Amino acid sequence: MVMSRARDGDLLPEGEEPVVPPWPATEPSVLLVEDDPGDALLVEELVADSALKIRLRWARSMAEAAEVLATEVPDCVLLDLHLPDAQGLEAVSLLRARAEHVAVVVLTGLAEEETGLAALAVGAQDYLIKGRVEPELFGRAVRYAIQREHAEQAAAALQASRMQARENARLERGLLPRPLLGGEGVRVVTRYRPGRAQALLGGDFYDIVQGTDGTVHALVGDVSGHGPDEAALGVALRIAWRTLVLSGVTGVEQVARLEEILLAERGRDDVFATLVSITATPGAEEARAVRAGHPGVLVRHGADIEWVEMAAGPALGVVPGGGRWPVAGLRVPAGGSVVLFTDGLFEGHAGDRPERLGEAGLLALARERAGLEPDAFVDGLIDGAEALAEPRGGLADDVAVVHLSWT
Repeated sequence: MVMSRARDGDLLPEGEEPVVPPWPATEPSVLLVEDDPGDALLVEELVADSALKIRLRWARSMAEAAEVLATEVPDCVLLDLHLPDAQGLEAVSLLRARAEHVAVVVLTGLAEEETGLAALAVGAQDYLIKGRVEPELFGRAVRYAIQREHAEQAAAALQASRMQARENARLERGLLPRPLLGGEGVRVVTRYRPGRAQALLGGDFYDIVQGTDGTVHALVGDVSGHGPDEAALGVALRIAWRTLVLSGVTGVEQVARLEEILLAERGRDDVFATLVSITATPGAEEARAVRAGHPGVLVRHGADIEWVEMAAGPALGVVPGGGRWPVAGLRVPAGGSVVLFTDGLFEGHAGDRPERLGEAGLLALARERAGLEPDAFVDGLIDGAEALAEPRGGLADDVAVVHLSWT
């Protein structure tokens, strides 16, 4: 006897490797749905003579098969298309409705090969023609059907995962800030790089808002941790900061309100956030800054670059309700710029040594690039820190940078 195979010549897209699902560790279970005792006996003989060891169970009708499927899930179903309570392709559909993720091999007569092919379109993995099946090829057909069903499930899960990833990417892109600038004389360069692989959003956050009077407000912050919960908390703090700025709340009161939001939204008591917020009035050479446990800033003026540490209070959430955050002056000469950033920019390794780049190393990188335009300067800082950290795996933390200048 000879077996007819429907999908032996399936091709993969060029460049893709075939996915080979794991074979069941125990003997696969097969449910035979066949009303003819003679045909059922032939299948039992094929099982006994084939090299494939399986556990075979026999159901004489679709109703009996439904009772079996209600209590156990076989690896494969051998389905006759002429049952007393289900005929033709209807039988495949009924079985699929009861066992969506089970491999199905239909059994057809000599004159029904077209029906077998049609069964593939409604969910079967393969078909066998009664009277033309040899034991070796029978075993291969069952194994093939089980493997193909596993592969189809894996492909469906992968597609669902990719769709979810695209949805998440669209959501994260929508949550990234867009500077709210309403006047002339302000130049902003921003860069954001999350530490999580394949993510667009991390625990770092930033924002820039210009008021109707031209006053420029800028923020950079960092939520402890690197997961999606920290990213969500960072978004909440950023949106709250923008709302407070637009409502006229600045300085110490602004930071206190942000801490209240962090305490209400954080999932664990050990989560905290650092930030630095500056406010620059048009025409003034001194900005006002509030720093909560955050690194200092870089001030650029021509070829000169300095690291400036303003007076600071504790990180948000470290001393709930007891923090004090002074408002400090930050001198920015006419034509100068301020660079705000998170610690991910300088906490990477400096080469293959265990030492970190640190604040002094970042300042040295900045001074080497002092003559660059703002975009190239910011990119040069990030690329330089990344290159130094590459021997030890690159920058692992989120990085946010805001380069701000005004007239």
